[in-house]
Amino acid sequence: MTLTLAIVIAVVVIALAFDYTNGFHDAANAIATSVSTRALTPRIALTLAALMNFIGALLGQEVAKTVADVITIEDANGNLQVGVHHGLVIVMAGLLGAIIWNLITWYFGLPSSSSHALIGGLVGAAIAGGVSVKWDTIVQKVLIPMVISPLFGFCAAFVVMTLILWIFRKGNPHRINRGFRGMQTISAAALALGHGLQDAQKTMGVILLALVVAYPSTYDIETLPIWVVLAAAGAISAGTYAGGWRIMRTLGRKIIHLDPPRGFAAESVGAGVLYTTAFVFHAPISTTHTITSAVMGAGATKRFSAVRWGMARTILVAWVSTFPAAALASWGCYEILHLILL
Repeated sequence: MTLTLAIVIAVVVIALAFDYTNGFHDAANAIATSVSTRALTPRIALTLAALMNFIGALLGQEVAKTVADVITIEDANGNLQVGVHHGLVIVMAGLLGAIIWNLITWYFGLPSSSSHALIGGLVGAAIAGGVSVKWDTIVQKVLIPMVISPLFGFCAAFVVMTLILWIFRKGNPHRINRGFRGMQTISAAALALGHGLQDAQKTMGVILLALVVAYPSTYDIETLPIWVVLAAAGAISAGTYAGGWRIMRTLGRKIIHLDPPRGFAAESVGAGVLYTTAFVFHAPISTTHTITSAVMGAGATKRFSAVRWGMARTILVAWVSTFPAAALASWGCYEILHLILL
């Protein structure tokens, strides 16, 4: 086995490990609202989310191509800025930094963004390794959606929930809750499908980046091998089934205590945002940011004071710190890997 192949295999294994941690870290995104409103039991919700994650991962590739295009080891003339092994070490360091930050935020029960951890990790490793970062892609496909998607999720969920309150204003509360509890099965499934559509593709993109770096004559940025798609889909689905109980409690209880109509509104809006950004804008947005802001927006229709803004501020700190923290973690991983492998 050549050193190049050995490093590629290591990168693929680490990427799938990240995908698995993404699954259990973000499992709560798709099911916390349904579990907190007792629309679904935790185990049924996790099974549904795992299945829909797998299906969603098979439905698109454009987000993966965006992630693979975040950094490049080629200069403007198409020449390599660093050697193949060096380029693979950069990709590996980016993944390890993202995993480290995912585990830290999972341990403390903070719903931070695995997507931004991954991209921040790649950027930090690229800077440490002296290769180019495509800042226009970062700004247009990551930073702008990072700001817009949660704001839109909050406002849209607030509007949708307001419409629900107006439409059913004369209905029997018990019957309404029972009806929306059933509808939450559909909205939770839709959100889990969007999670797979978005987040599994990010892992596909990193694996594709490693393959293009190692074997440029065999792989290109426009074509995803089917084995990469299936491996990433399987890893995120398995991670989701493993569950993310710590973060589930944060989303389902600590922000606001949701009822079924508000859970349905938050999940439906979150799913809509995920589909639009994946299929229309090809932007790797954060599932976490989207559903958390939608939960806040739907909950704010009770009254703004019903939302536990102190917890919301804690989550906001995790959001803001994710990109630079993952970048720093990846920088440190790069320095260690550089000593060992280069």
